[in-house]
Amino acid sequence: NLSLASNELISVIPSTFWNLKDILYLNLSLNSLTGPIPLEIENLKVLVKIYFSMNNFAGVIPNAIGCLNILQHLFLGYNRLQGSISYSKWFSCLELCRVTNGFSEDNLISRGGFGSIHKARIQDRMEFSVKGFHLQCSGAFKSFDFECDVMKSTCYRNLIKIISSRSNEDFKVLVLEYMPRGSLEKCLYSSNYVGFALEYLHFDYSVLIIHYDLKPSNVLFDDNIVTHLSDFGIAKLLIREDHFMIQTQTLATIGYMASYVYSFGIMLLEVFTRKKPTNKIFFSQRNDIKALG
Repeated sequence: NLSLASNELISVIPSTFWNLKDILYLNLSLNSLTGPIPLEIENLKVLVKIYFSMNNFAGVIPNAIGCLNILQHLFLGYNRLQGSISYSKWFSCLELCRVTNGFSEDNLISRGGFGSIHKARIQDRMEFSVKGFHLQCSGAFKSFDFECDVMKSTCYRNLIKIISSRSNEDFKVLVLEYMPRGSLEKCLYSSNYVGFALEYLHFDYSVLIIHYDLKPSNVLFDDNIVTHLSDFGIAKLLIREDHFMIQTQTLATIGYMASYVYSFGIMLLEVFTRKKPTNKIFFSQRNDIKALG
């Protein structure tokens, strides 16, 4: 909660306010704030109470306020604001079906015991997730009610936020924040793209290339969580000519400087243990599974 009421504040609302995405209560009343109410107010999706009365705000009330779907109290009186609030219509049952393409498999994010989650987009500007409950499943009605109660009563930065919900006898959905990077499962069971990259360098390229510095900081993710191998600044270039091999000088990172296959194994070990290969635990007298724990 944030209350700055009756503090003789002047000028416009600072842009940094719109980064307070976990705020539930915002009170700026009884000040001398000016300018329009910024459209960025829609970033504060979990706002429950807004008190902006008795200031010098001017201009049109932004439609973005109508997108705050769990807002319960709004006070804008005694300003120079114009217009009315146009509450969001995108979350009607028909509209949710449209933006998910009829809950098609193409937009499927995940599937659970009581429902499935699909990706949706509104007018190319906002993405969100829609969880549709399979009402033919025993317990789906109770699961929907319980999830609504839990998600609407909790607020923490590492919990998915509920934007809205829709419910009738044959249609129950939750509109949730969209996480563009996907799930942990997607990371754990995605294809071994690093292995494919190493295979290409070793077998498919005209010249044998050994990366020689394979480590987590050189494995990068794109928007689809597909890994890409980077940093070839110290790679070995091996040219087979009459059974001789020419190679570049190497300055590999300590802990990874054996062959690239060894480095690949060390990187996997680091993923499993969350410990650097230079960690003293790997040099203890008991280097067994218990020590790694």
